[in-house]
Formats: sequence, C-alpha cells, structure tokens
Amino acid sequence: MSISKHLQDKLALLPDAPGCYIMKDENQNILYVGKAKVLKNRVRSYFHGTHNNKTTRLVSHIRDFEFIVTGSEKEALLLEINLIKKHTPPYNIMFMDDKTYPYIEITKENNFVVRTTRNIKSKKSEYFGPYPSSQSAYEIVRLINQIFCIRKCRHIPDSPCLYYHMHQCLGPCIHEIDPKENEKTRKKIKKFLCGDTKEVMDSLQDKMLEASENLQFEKAQEIYNTIQALEHVIEKQTIDFKDRGNRDVFGYYVDSGYISFQAFFIRQGKLLERNMSITPLYEDEMDAFTSFIMQYYEKNVVPKEILVPQGTPVDILKEALNTNVHIPIRGEKKKLIEMVYKNAKEAHEQKFQLVFRKDNELKKANAMLSKIFDANIHTVEMFDNSHIQGTFNVSGLVVFKDGIPDKNSYRHYKLDGYRSDVDSMKEVIYRRYFRLLKEHLPMPDLLLVDGGAAQISAAKEIIDMLQLDLRVAGLVKDDKHATRALMDVNLNEIPIDSKSSLFFLLTRMQDEVHRFAITYHRKLRDKSMTKSVLDTVSGIGPKRKKELLKHFKSMKQMRLASVEQLSEVIPEDVAKILYARLHEK
Repeated sequence: MSISKHLQDKLALLPDAPGCYIMKDENQNILYVGKAKVLKNRVRSYFHGTHNNKTTRLVSHIRDFEFIVTGSEKEALLLEINLIKKHTPPYNIMFMDDKTYPYIEITKENNFVVRTTRNIKSKKSEYFGPYPSSQSAYEIVRLINQIFCIRKCRHIPDSPCLYYHMHQCLGPCIHEIDPKENEKTRKKIKKFLCGDTKEVMDSLQDKMLEASENLQFEKAQEIYNTIQALEHVIEKQTIDFKDRGNRDVFGYYVDSGYISFQAFFIRQGKLLERNMSITPLYEDEMDAFTSFIMQYYEKNVVPKEILVPQGTPVDILKEALNTNVHIPIRGEKKKLIEMVYKNAKEAHEQKFQLVFRKDNELKKANAMLSKIFDANIHTVEMFDNSHIQGTFNVSGLVVFKDGIPDKNSYRHYKLDGYRSDVDSMKEVIYRRYFRLLKEHLPMPDLLLVDGGAAQISAAKEIIDMLQLDLRVAGLVKDDKHATRALMDVNLNEIPIDSKSSLFFLLTRMQDEVHRFAITYHRKLRDKSMTKSVLDTVSGIGPKRKKELLKHFKSMKQMRLASVEQLSEVIPEDVAKILYARLHEK
C-alpha cells in the first residue's frame, strides 16, 4: 500500500523503545491501541509486508498514529489495557463484551454479611469465586443465609426484622453480639465456601434427625430440602484436583481470521467455570491473548497461579499481575492446558459459522447504507422521543459504529416541557450537535430520526441553522409500526427489502433507540411516583425512603412485596400503612 508523506514522516520519528501506539482514522477516531517491545519495529510492520484480510482492513483505515514511550514492557502492557478500557477501539480484542462474573462476598465488619457481588475492588471484604452464573452464586448465598444465623440486612435497622423472630439472625440491631461467636461462624462459612461441606452436612443431618424424633415433621422436611439443595450445588463442581489449589487456565485457538479464547476457573481444586469467547482477529494472536488475560483481571480476582500455553510472555504477565504465571511442561497441569486448547478448538468450530455469518451480514448492511448515501457510513446516530400526554418528556440517542452499538456514546435528554413531537426533535438535535460543535468533537456520518417527513424536516432545519454538513434520513413505518423504507432529506422514499441485511440492522437500531428512550422515561416516571407515594406515608422520612428504594429497586417491586417483606426494612406498623397506600385504587 502507498503511505502518505505525513505517515512516512511520523514513522521516521519512532524510537527504539517500548511503549504504546494509537492508530487513528481520517476523523482522528481511535481505531486500535497496541503495545510494543520496540515501537519502531512494531508500528512500521503495519505498513510493510503482507497481512491477513482483517489486518489489511484495519491498515486501510489508518491515516495517523500517536505513540507513548514507556519505561518497560510491563508499563506498556498496563498502559495498553487502560487505553483500551478508556477508548474501546473497534479493532481491539474486548474481553467478553465487558462481562463481569458473580462472586460471593463476606464483609470484614464484626456483624458481617454474606452476599453476591460483581464488584471486587473493596479491601473491606473477602471474595470467593468466580461462579458460573449469578443463579448458582445466589443459590449458595441463599443456603448460607438459611443455614447460618447471621445478619441479612445491608444496613442495620433500628428494630429487629422478621429473620430475628425466625431465629435466622442474632439481632445486632438490638444487642451486642460476641465478636468471638461471629468469628467462629465466619470461619465455618469460609470453610464451606472453600469446598469443605462435611461439617455443615453432618450438622444438618443431626438437626433433621432431632426434628423427626420430636415429631416436628414439617421442620424435618425443610432441613431435608436444604440438604438436597446443598448436595445439588456440590455435585455441580466436577473435576477434582488433589492439591485443592486456586488457579485459572487460559488457552486459545485461531482459524480463518477469528480467535477463540477458553478459560477454566479452578477454586479449591474444583472446576467452577468454563468460558469462551470468539472474535475477529486484527492483531498478532499472542498480543490478543495477552490483552484478553489482562482485561479479564481488571474485574476479577487474581489467583495464586495462572496456567498458559507455550509462547506466552510469562515474565511480563507475572510482573503485571503480581502472581505466578506458569507454562506447564508435563503432568496434570499440562493435561489441563491441552484440555483448554481442545475446548477452544471445539467451541470455535461450533460457533465460527454463526459469528462469521453475523459479521458478514453487518458488512453487507453497512455497504448497502454507504451505497444509498454515496459515502462511507461508519457512525450512525439515532434519536427517539418518549412522553405520556406531554409529561416526562425525554429523548434517547443511540450510536452505532459499523453496525455495532457503541453504548458508551448513548445519551439521555430531559426535554423542556412539551409543545409537539416536532419541537422535541428540534430541541434534542440542537442540544446534541451544538455541543459537538462547541467541544470540537467528530460528527456522525449519518443522522437517523425515528419518524417521517415532519421529523426529517425538523432535523434538517436545525442542521442547516448550525451550518453542518450532516446527512439526515428517517425511518418510514407501515401501519403495523414496522420499518418499511428509508426517507432521504428531500423526502424521497428508498425501499428496503424486508429480507435484506440492512432491513434487520435498521430494525435493530429502531428497537434499541426505542428501548433506551422508554427505559429513561419509565425511570423518571417511577422516581416521580415514588416521591408522591412515599412522601405521604407517616413514619417514612428521608432515611427510610432511601433504604426502601435501595432494597426494592423500583416501585413495581415494592408494590409486589408483602407486609412481612416491607417489615424487613421498616417497622411493621409503618409497613402496614405503606402496603395499604401502595394498593389504593
């Protein structure tokens, strides 16, 4: 490929040092972030020699780059992960769509709480996991709270709750609990979470037998159900390793321009989780693999040992993660690596066609969109308004880049009153693009409005007023409110085949912007309703109101709660008044 004079001049300035490089397109949008042991060699390699199709596609969009020199490879690796997290470049490997895993948390205070969490950053807690799903973590926490007499509430209330009266909580809200007693229970729970369930099982068996002998058959049945649930949880933990260690095992498989990652998470010698991700590969496979591991540990607990395949830069990972990173040569651990690779390969072969087809459909849809507007369409912004008879008037903006939603760029707008849908469209478009102009931020390639001629004319009026060179179009719907065509700025309809890739992309955009706007609208409406209802109940002040909202999350959940459930947060007499108020016609 021919290299511009600007790029040639910048390539000549590259140093013989480690660091990060940032590839940009013609609009200075960040395409890709990479790290290098020697910046000069790595960055120049993009513009010389041959590449696979996907890397060639990345290089074809590069019009500029920046670089940051670091003191070591470790610093370059850490900087790369921070830059990826900040900018989410489209050509970088992104860890499992930013997925986080559920953990079980034991707080370190005297009257501790056991709960599930996805945030493991607090140093005031101990964490156990990760768990395969939130359901399995919730089930274990439910069993722990059922078996052990511990605090259940997030914040200690002023009076005892239902759990205290059921003898499932010692009642730290009304009297001091012996710290030694709490510590003894904490150790039992930690032992249980580490896989040693014998003591708990024996205790439950004894209690069940005692209840049966005392003719308390309902209580005996409840304990039996708990034992069954516990056995079900234990059975799920297959593959047992003798050393009962904590380790994560990573592997990958590359074929046809795609990479599949596989990870095994082993805790106390038991395999808790297997996970995989398949994604297009635009970079060196080992760089992608290393980046994947580093991104995973941004939001997960680092174990005492990580096993990786041959060729992995273990020294850099050891230094960056401050743990033992090991390439096994023989024995049980070597078999684990082989098993992970085999799983990655099998998963790749099973899912490749599906992912490949999806990527191809997106490329076709973007190509069709670019052909319609006779320009390269990469970034599309779309608005939708939502209100109820003019009240809670809001708008939502969604952004799609090359057919993929860029959720970091989504925006909510609370609009000033309501005059008409057309006026709402004018207001939100003015606010959006005046701000982009003011802050010198890049404009989208296409603005879509979820409406016909009136909405397009309103959008065009504002765009012309701001003197922007921005393409505008709208979605034309049929009598069933389904998209049937595009309408250009001259109000000409452009038919869209209902079986085409573009039709499905536009439908997805329409559904997404509607979902985003209506969710915000409901949130404001619920907030307003919460204020009007809770503020009328005697005995509910700012503190109790906050606790209710934190506990039930929404008015809908609060309305579904019984008096007993409301009493877990507020006194029973106040709970009865609130229950009656919530169910007034």
